[in-house]
This record gives sequence, structure tokens and C-alpha cells, in this order.
Amino acid sequence: MSSEGEGLAIGIDLGTTYSCVGVWQHNRVEIIVNDQGNRTTPSHVSFTEKERLVGDAAMNQVARNPSNSVFDAKRLIGRRFSDPLVQGDVQLWPFKVIEGPDDKPIIVVTYKGEEKYFSAEEISSMVLKKMREIAEAYLGTTVKNAVVTVPAYFSDAQRKATNDAGTIAGLDVLQIINEPTAAAIAYGIDRAGGIGKRNVLIFDLGGGTADVSLLTIEDGTFNVMAVAGDTHLGGEDFDNRMVEHCVQVFKRQNKEDVSGNARALRRLRTACERAKRILSSAIETTIEVDSLYNSIDFFSTITRAKFSELNMDFFKNSIMLVDRCLTDAKMDKSAIDDVILIGGSSRIPRVQEMLREFFDGKELNKSINPDEAVAHGAAVQAANLTGMGNEKVNQIMLLDVTPLSLGVSVNGGEMSVVIPRNTTIPTKIEANYSNFHDNQTSALFSIYEGERVRVRDNNWLGEFRLVGIPAVPRGAAKLKVSFDIDANGILNVSAEEVTTGVRRKIIITNEKARLSNVEINRMIVDAEIYKVEDDDCRERAKSKAALENYAYKMRNNINDKQIGAKVSRASKKKIRAAINKAIQWLDNLDGMELAGVDEFEEKLIGLKLICKPIIANMSDSELQ
Repeated sequence: MSSEGEGLAIGIDLGTTYSCVGVWQHNRVEIIVNDQGNRTTPSHVSFTEKERLVGDAAMNQVARNPSNSVFDAKRLIGRRFSDPLVQGDVQLWPFKVIEGPDDKPIIVVTYKGEEKYFSAEEISSMVLKKMREIAEAYLGTTVKNAVVTVPAYFSDAQRKATNDAGTIAGLDVLQIINEPTAAAIAYGIDRAGGIGKRNVLIFDLGGGTADVSLLTIEDGTFNVMAVAGDTHLGGEDFDNRMVEHCVQVFKRQNKEDVSGNARALRRLRTACERAKRILSSAIETTIEVDSLYNSIDFFSTITRAKFSELNMDFFKNSIMLVDRCLTDAKMDKSAIDDVILIGGSSRIPRVQEMLREFFDGKELNKSINPDEAVAHGAAVQAANLTGMGNEKVNQIMLLDVTPLSLGVSVNGGEMSVVIPRNTTIPTKIEANYSNFHDNQTSALFSIYEGERVRVRDNNWLGEFRLVGIPAVPRGAAKLKVSFDIDANGILNVSAEEVTTGVRRKIIITNEKARLSNVEINRMIVDAEIYKVEDDDCRERAKSKAALENYAYKMRNNINDKQIGAKVSRASKKKIRAAINKAIQWLDNLDGMELAGVDEFEEKLIGLKLICKPIIANMSDSELQ
């Protein structure tokens, strides 16, 4: 084999169930077939007494060797063993997963008569190496460079773990890009000229993950407007529901429970997956497994309607992602020019019907192969990064977004958002704050990410203290905070007291205190589930702030010699007592939990009535 492929780069779609590889060659992308003549390769690795198998060979012997056949590594990579999603999956997999060092999941298999331990990165690297070998066999040269895709909602830990898997596979991973963005490139590369600006929604429902991305495509620029996703929603979950259904059918028919038999479940799963695929084109099919358990054959008929009923909650969740993505992008569904279907599970007729209904009857765009589009786009980006493409390819520019809001803790634990989620990066945004207490000479800035009102429900990233603030009354110091995220995802936060120029800053990288995927999803899903609670919390915080600000403003005014001279001594005494009483009541509150909006508003109205003499003697400029 030649070693002259130094500049050549491939694009790899590392999927949960199947993977695909492509290369830019002869002025177009070529999806490369494997040694079985297939354009996609199972993401399976099996270990036997004699050998390790990867791809089709591994999948073909899974029923005979279930405990040593590993799949779904993508659902483990970058996650912790204690992750509830991992714990749920462990109950379904026929292979063994144990807790390793630092809460890392470790896969246990028997290989050549010995017990072996592998991380998810190692299993994924075996699949990536297989894809590399497929490309090298086709190209006749060594391949080192690759662009690898991941779900848009993969956490930084998952992205880094995927990058590590590439390194283990002997690849120089040029870039990790999002699967729906890669699919958008596949869609847009041949439509780059003459069509103007297009708003494109990518609906990617694969074997293990669901992603929705909204992009604007214009003159070779692919601008991601918003992303939404669930990295634990896909065809594997639909298969699991069918298996659960069949286990119950078998139990009713034969009074036998197969749920504890790994080999029987694996054979049943294979039959269910086959039936799922058939139901995309037929309204009814059969699930048949000879001698499933205790020499008893299994036979059952399943309709497309029953399959949809079993998985309707999953289907609805996938459509909710579309709605969330549009809401975050502040774009009406009528403004979408094309809805692109990606991923094998996007072929499911009921999912397509629900999507069509959501978009008021709009026809869905099926112009690109849902199994190959991601690898196609990755191959285009690989050519772009290595300068191996044509003029159109080399002009491509991708603009990414940050998936979670970033901000600081204010008012005793409230989240003040500086950079909202789905903001295009790189970006720099400034926000203005003031001192919270009289004569406060330092301020602690705690940095968080998340979507909840209270910082205790979000993820803490770091903190720093700004010292040297002038000793002035509450609200008089002017503090400017700057959030700066570069293209590498490194967050720089700085704060400055404007009048003195005193500055401090902190650098937060994606290597520290980042979230697992399940935590990212939890924050956003929780924000939706608890929307009523959060809205009430916001209103209470707003009402509390109104009372607090008014009380301190009136206290400063009554102490002002010029304004105070216009108010009688008796009124001053009464006003001071009312202000102090209000401030003491506020100080005695336990956060924002013990008072409602009505109570804050009632206190404010009462205080305003008592403070009327001050208001009456203040000029318009003083009232500002």
C-alpha cells in the first residue's frame, strides 16, 4: 500500500448502530463500500475464542455469542457509569458493563479464553479503524486525516472521548462536527449558487440519537441558528419497545419468561429490528424466531399501527425537539424552506406524518440519502480543511453555537444570563451590574451555565473576586462583566469597576467542570417541565427587587441633606422606621421561597404611601 496519502482526508459518520465513510475525489464525494459490498457498516465488535470481529462479521455472529458482542458504544462514550441512562442500558445489553476508575464504564468480554476490559473509546476506536481500513483499501493509500461526526447535543466529554477514539484508531481528527451540520453541507454543497438564502431544518433521527438543527445557508456559509437534541432517543429505543412487547406476547402464549435469557433476547431483537424496517414500506409483518426458548418457536404479527402505538411517546418527543429548535431560533415554521430527513429512523412513516402535520402539510425533502448524508457532509468538510476540494468546497464556512446559557449569580442566587444558549460563537458580550451592599469594596462573580432561574439548579463553572471597589452606597458602583468565547470553546470572563478601572478575569475551558450529556438534557428538559415554577420564581424575584430597590433608594434620599431638608423631622422618623422595617423584613426572608408576589407588592404599596413626603419634595431629575 502506498504511503502517499498524507494530504487525503476522509469523512466518517460514527453511528450508534451503523457507520459510514466517504471521500472527496474526482470533484465529488464518493461513499466507500466495505468488503461485503455495503455502503454502511455495523458499529459492532465481537470477541471469540479465536479472533476479534468488527462490522458485518461481528453482527452476523451476535446471536451465537451475545455476551461477547459489543454494540451501542456510542451510548457509553464520554458518560459516567452512574449516569441513569447508562444504568438503564446496562439492563438491556447482553454484554457486561462494570464501574471502572473515576466512575468510568468498562466493558467486560471473554477473548481467547481470557477476561478482557475495554473502555467505550477503545470499542469506538475499533469501529473507526475499520472505517479507515475500508477507505484505505478503496484508495490504495494510507489515510491519516479524518473529520468525525457526533450528535449536535454531545457534551464536551463525549466529543473529547470521540476524538480520543480517533487517535487510538491512528487517525488525526481534523475536526469533530455535528451530524446535522454535516447533513446540511451535503444538502447545500450542490445548491450553493443561485438559490439565495435558505432556511433549512435538519431532522436527524438515527439508531441511538435524535438531533434537530436549524441553519441558514447562503453563499457557502452554513450558519447554525439553533440546535435541540436527545442523545438517547432513536431506533434502538424503538427496538427495545418491540422486544418488551414480544416478551409479553410470548409469556401470554406459552407461560414462559424469556427476559432473563440473553441469547433469546438477542435473537428476538434481531427479528424486531428486521420487522421495524419492513414496516416502513408495509402495513403489517410477522416476527418469527425458531426455537426461541425451551424449543418453543415464537410467531407474532405486528402492524404499523401497533408499532406506532408502542413508540408514540418517543415520536412525540422527537417532534417536540423541532418545536424547541424553532422557538430558540425565533423563527416561524412557515419560514422554513426545506425540512431534510436524516438517519434511518426518519424513514418511519408515522414520524414523517407527524412532521408533515407539524409543518402544515409541507412536503419533506428526501433528496439526500438519510444513511449517507452525514458521511457525505463530513467528507466535504475534510476536503475543505485540507484544501483538497474545488473552489465551492474551499469557500465553505461553518458557524457553530453554544448549547447552554452562560451567566453570573446575582441577588442571592438568581441566574443572570449574559450569553443565551444558541448564541453563535465566537462571541463577546458585556453586561452591567452594581454593588449589592453599601460600602462594598469587593464582589464575588460566580459563573454558571444552564437554563434554570436559580443558580443552584445550574452547573457551576468557576468564580473570581473583584477587589478595590470604591466604598459607595448600594447601586452606586458600576461593574462591567465581559464574557468572551473563542472558536475553541474557551470562555474568558472579566470584570471591571468602571470608575477606577480595577480588573480581574478567569479563563474557563471545556476541559473543566463541563456537563455530561444527560446533565445538559436534564437542565433544558427540567426548565420546560418546571416552567410554571420558574415563571413564578422570576415574578417573585422581580417583585422582591422592586421593593428592595425602592427601599434603598428612599433611604439614600432621606439621608440626602438637600432632599431631607424639605421633609419634617416627624416625617423623617416615620419614613426611616418604615424603610428599616422593609429592609429588615427582606433580610429575614429565606431566599425567595417564603413570600409571594402579592406580599411583595403589598409591602411596596405600603412603603410608597409612607414615603409620599419625600416624593412630593423631589424634583423630576431626582425622581429619575
